[in-house]
Formats: sequence, structure tokens, C-alpha cells
Amino acid sequence: MAFELFNLAGKRALVTGSSQGIGLAIARGLAEHGAAVVLNGRDRAKLDAAAASLKSAGHEVAVAGFDVTAPDSVRDGVAQVEQAIGAIDILVNNAGMQFRSPLEDFPAEKWEELFRTNVSSAFYVGQAVARHMIARGKGKIINIASVQSELARPGIAPYTATKGAIKNLTRGMCTDWAKHGLQINAIAPGYFKTPLNQALVDNPEFSAWLEKRTPAGRWGNVDELIAAAVFLSGNGSSFVNGHTLYVDGGITVSL
Repeated sequence: MAFELFNLAGKRALVTGSSQGIGLAIARGLAEHGAAVVLNGRDRAKLDAAAASLKSAGHEVAVAGFDVTAPDSVRDGVAQVEQAIGAIDILVNNAGMQFRSPLEDFPAEKWEELFRTNVSSAFYVGQAVARHMIARGKGKIINIASVQSELARPGIAPYTATKGAIKNLTRGMCTDWAKHGLQINAIAPGYFKTPLNQALVDNPEFSAWLEKRTPAGRWGNVDELIAAAVFLSGNGSSFVNGHTLYVDGGITVSL
């Protein structure tokens, strides 16, 4: 009985930005708990390689390469998944990017790109998928926030703004869609070893600072996000809604 709270057999999950890093780890974790997964990303070669790796492990995998930053592409892409692959029971809005620059020099075009990639994509895909979920009276949406939903560092103010927006978009989705049987929550990772953070991982000074700043004393590994995603995707979170779950080694609670 306890396992049923985390059993995703018979469910299908669409994970955006899932050709590498956090998205791929979450997709793999959901698949290991029984879900069929649909991978999405911009780099088709990376996407196909990720799909092949999951298929070789015996998982049910499909690929949907639509552009999450373009509303027409999202609408058509989600409709294609629903019609040709099957109903989306779980959505993980993971697509994201980073760009570092002093705020006074931050290029306007990068500000726009960050918001399209990190925030607009979650709205476009969330809305398109939710319309199908609402008709079925159930569904799970997980938005990937960040410790930057609460904190700030020099050089990434616009990124921090996008992740603050994701936290409140999660609350707004819950407020509108919980009455239709949907649970919408967010996972806020701390500092994890991912391609997005590789420049920081490779910086000895930053890594030393981070290890001292984080109560757990280390970087996170992407597999440590899987249990949170499985919980928020399964029956065990049936009354958890609008919540942001920090998986951060304690960094947001420590000075």
C-alpha cells in the first residue's frame, strides 16, 4: 500500500528541458518509478541521445521537440503529444537558462531571452497541458524554481527575478486550477552539479565558498532531486498544492 503513494505506473510525464542535467535526471527518476516519459528540448541530437539512454534501460520514452518559448509551437506540440502519444498526466516545467553579467551592463536582449525561457515557457506549456488536465479532472504540474526564488547573488539579478516569478506562478496556477483536481507545486534546487552551473563547479574559489555557505557542506547531485519529483507526481501529494519544496542542503535557512 505504501508503495502506491509513489507508484507512477500507467502515468505519462512530459519533462521540458530534459536532454541533460536536472531535467534528464527527473525524467529518468519518474521512468524508474513506472511512468512513461516524453522528453523535450532544443538540441535534437542531445534529445535523441537522452531518449536512447533511457530506452536502453528499458523505459518507455518518446520525444517532442517543440519550442517551449513559442506559444503556437507549444499549443501544436502539446496537442500532438496528447493525440499521437497519449494523455499527459504529469508536467515538469524544467526548461531554463542562465546568463551572468553585472546588472548595470546586462543586455536587454538577454533579459528578454531569460524571461521567455524561464517564465513564459512555464506559462505556455502549463496552460496548454492544463487545458487537457482540467477536462480530465486531474493532473500534476511541477515547476522548477530555485533557491534564487528567495535569494540573490551579484551578476544574476534577472535570473533571480525569473525564479521569483516561477514561485508565484506556481501559487497562481494552484489558485486557479486546484478546484479542477490539479496539484501544482514547485521544486527549488540549491546548487547542483549541472551543465548550467559548470563554470561555477570549475571555479575553486566559488566551490569553496559554496561548501562553506551550505550547511550540508557540498554541491548537490541531480539524483537527489528525484524523490521530490516522484512525491509531487504521485498519489502521496494529493493535498499538497501551491507549495515550493526547497532541495538545497539548507542554504536558504542559514546565514
